[in-house]
Amino acid sequence: MSVSLRIFLVNDDDSIQRLPLSRYERLIRGDAEERLPQYAGKRVRYAEVAVELVERKPVEIIRLEHFIMYFDSEGRLDLREKKKERRLSVDMIPPLLPQWDSDQVIDAHHRFAKKSFEHQYKWTPSPTVEEAIVQAVFGKDRV
Repeated sequence: MSVSLRIFLVNDDDSIQRLPLSRYERLIRGDAEERLPQYAGKRVRYAEVAVELVERKPVEIIRLEHFIMYFDSEGRLDLREKKKERRLSVDMIPPLLPQWDSDQVIDAHHRFAKKSFEHQYKWTPSPTVEEAIVQAVFGKDRV
């Protein structure tokens, strides 16, 4: 058994296309040579799918997350936006120790960060898009 990560971009018309993991990783790293010019200046929905493999064949989806990535005018990942996303990710972590300053003030910073993150960087797929992603993972002959 092994686990594979698959990335699917979701176009404006709800069609999907698989993005090779190697290209996705280069985009995330900020590789200056890696671009997707068709997405220049756009915010693009995508799905990260963790798939359990047995003998190199997908048998189960372990995790399916839906995110949004922002591209700059050249079709590269917008690194400023990625930095804001990472900052919000850290801000979502609740305080580890209770706040002793006041009994009347509640630290809800992490809750507001989570709402902001979900609004800016996550999306909810339609049943049609979700089924298209599942079909792309398992193939048309899925039982």
